[in-house]
Amino acid sequence: MTAVTPVQPKLSAVFSLPVIVASLGYFVDVYDLLLFNIVRVPSLKDLGLSEEEISQIGANIYNWQQAGLLIGGFLWGILGDKLGRRSVLFGSILTYSLANIACGFTHTVEVYSILRFVAGFGLAGELGAGITLIAEILPKELRGYGASVVASVGLAGAIAAFFAVKLTDWRMAYFIGGGMGLVLLILRVNVLESIVFNKSLEKRGSKPVPWWTIFTSWSRFVRYIRCMGIGLPTYMIIGIYATFGNEFAKALGIAGDVQAGTCVLYTCIGVVTGDFFSGILSQWLRSRKKAILLMMLMTLAGVGWLLSGGISNITALYICYVWLGFSIGYIAMFLTTTAEQFGTNLRATVTTSVANNVRATVLLTLPLFQFLKKDSGVLHSGAIVAALCFSLALFSLWRMEETYGKELDYEEG
Repeated sequence: MTAVTPVQPKLSAVFSLPVIVASLGYFVDVYDLLLFNIVRVPSLKDLGLSEEEISQIGANIYNWQQAGLLIGGFLWGILGDKLGRRSVLFGSILTYSLANIACGFTHTVEVYSILRFVAGFGLAGELGAGITLIAEILPKELRGYGASVVASVGLAGAIAAFFAVKLTDWRMAYFIGGGMGLVLLILRVNVLESIVFNKSLEKRGSKPVPWWTIFTSWSRFVRYIRCMGIGLPTYMIIGIYATFGNEFAKALGIAGDVQAGTCVLYTCIGVVTGDFFSGILSQWLRSRKKAILLMMLMTLAGVGWLLSGGISNITALYICYVWLGFSIGYIAMFLTTTAEQFGTNLRATVTTSVANNVRATVLLTLPLFQFLKKDSGVLHSGAIVAALCFSLALFSLWRMEETYGKELDYEEG
């Protein structure tokens, strides 16, 4: 008999409608998520706040947005495992699109705070549901490429937000973000539900696995914490090293006007290219763990370069931030790995909540950085926080299961 050659999936599947829609959805997600950080000062000034009030009230509004992300991360994830990934994509983008349009009309701090909470709540569902959907739709041989496309298109939203504010005012920037989301809803009408999810729904019958068993089952809890752990360096770089790039520049004695927003911009440019590279790297190495390890070590090298004191001018500083951005460009990859760690009946809950919990780790690392720098200075406190994050990340990766090529049609029992 003649041996049958297995049919290899076509690379064109990576550019299917679900992947395109998930990519554009993440683009709008990142745009809207970072928009408040960019327009915080001008918007609050326009609302009549003084310089002293802007610092405190701006932080409070940001915390409302983060609270929405944390709560939404679990709720959208639970709904994703009960109602489907497609339903969550639709509901989340409708929620944050309307909230962002409303932000453009706000005239009081109280309403602004509530709207940023609602926007954060809506934004929480986008990335996790999108990654879960394409992980289940794409052939196992192409998942890494799908993650690359989603991440590289999505994170360009940060660059778009930066230039939208430069070219318009803060209210129009909110209208643009909300409008882009509503346009996406039209595309999403034709996105089909995951076949893996539909089959899982039929299998469950009267024996669903409650979401809280993620925390009551030791095996699941450990897997969950490891998934969060490998993402720690990514948002440490974005939330501390880039956001406070002006302070690092001053501590290094760099002459010239270094703007924190410009440091964030160059970091995001690096992230876009890095996320595209990391997915391809995992396919080439045929390993998620090896690809993430390489990216982590590159990040560690970039942190060492920045903290060593060897950077003496603005050009070198911005090159360093591009490098840091590129090397943390495994955000979609670690979420794809997260989706592959759990069964279909808990996959959306885990992936969506991990995505937002890792974002929220800045609420822990940033206060630690601020506390330490009072006595230790910016560079030493940055080094301590980095040592903590990288230690946890590398340990989590070391103990994690390799999931490249893993079949996802299974349930958590």
